[in-house]
Amino acid sequence: MSDESARAAEILADHRDSIDRLDAILVYTLGERFKHTQAVGRLKAKHDLPPSDPAREERQIERLEWLAKEADLDPEFAKKFLNFVISEVIRHHENLQR
Repeated sequence: MSDESARAAEILADHRDSIDRLDAILVYTLGERFKHTQAVGRLKAKHDLPPSDPAREERQIERLEWLAKEADLDPEFAKKFLNFVISEVIRHHENLQR
């Protein structure tokens, strides 16, 4: 392996290590987020509140699109991701109300 190829392999390994750490952060962050949304779902179920709040969801999507632009992330990807998360949260809330 040439010096240049060896250096490229080192850089690749560094990037992959960072990606692995960021994946862990994402998983733990989503875990923490869902702990809170589960608490919200239990509170809504206890007080007979609807499982979804379309006005809040719309505000959250707008906010996430803005954050995505600020973070140089594709806003359409961010919107799809948040819509997926919101649909999971609503599903959990509906299950709690049964």
